[in-house]
Amino acid sequence: MIAVIVVRGGVLPSGADEAVAEAGGSAVLVGDGVRRAAAALVVRSGRVRVAEIGAFAPAAWAVALAPVLAAEDVVILPASPDGRDLAPRLAAALGRRLLAGATSISGDRVVLVRQGGLVAEEHEPDGPFVATLVPGCRGVEPGGGPPAVKVLALEVVPAGDAEVVEVLAPDPATVDLAEAARIVTGGGGLGGPGPFAVLERVALALGASFGATRVASDAGWAPADRYIGTTGVTVDPQLYVALAVSGAVQHVTGLGHPDHIVAVNTDPSAPLMGMADLAIVADAGAVLDQLADRLGIDRDVDA
Repeated sequence: MIAVIVVRGGVLPSGADEAVAEAGGSAVLVGDGVRRAAAALVVRSGRVRVAEIGAFAPAAWAVALAPVLAAEDVVILPASPDGRDLAPRLAAALGRRLLAGATSISGDRVVLVRQGGLVAEEHEPDGPFVATLVPGCRGVEPGGGPPAVKVLALEVVPAGDAEVVEVLAPDPATVDLAEAARIVTGGGGLGGPGPFAVLERVALALGASFGATRVASDAGWAPADRYIGTTGVTVDPQLYVALAVSGAVQHVTGLGHPDHIVAVNTDPSAPLMGMADLAIVADAGAVLDQLADRLGIDRDVDA
């Protein structure tokens, strides 16, 4: 088994360490700034090879990687945007089936999630395959010391990839929550759709995306694609601000490992308050209103 990790600007994608751990520590890192990315891996065991091959070109990369990966029965990629793009091309280049959206991968058994995580499918592959692993589906045990890195020489020949005309900065309003660096989330304690309309504007004013708990999403106060949790979106932001979010296990398991957590709740014993770097015991709705006022946001605008 081996993991293939696409690197951009020396930054590991969401789910990279999990994919490497699922592959037993064996990985190939390809892209731009791969040595820096390899040094950032939490998983230290196994063998790591790096190929500095520049800008992302999934069609050309698949052709170049196929001979290197042909001897591996199982090839795992994180189900990040680039991983989801490269995986089917690799599967085609290797002549294998693709098992996308897995939560558990072994040589003889793969568990896939379907219908937003509500349904699990078990597969018993009868030959080599390529799979993508959903970020946040498993824990990672940190290893000791930097990985042993070897340089992999790859010859990349242009193969009909799209030309990149311009790369725009992500818009917090539309970016996939799984890739958002900052998220402001509201829970059922905010009490209705009005506060969530304010929450969205506050989040955007702070350069953040907005999220919701399942209770709030099921109540129709926030769109379903904003729901963070086991059966919703799995996130891993740098900053996570939670207003009126208790921290039920169904929510926390979709939270990943944020660098910083700020939680506001009237209940100091709420689970998320114990996880927070900064826990504020206060009425979350009142705090949201104060934030809106400080940011000059009109709270009377219709949702």
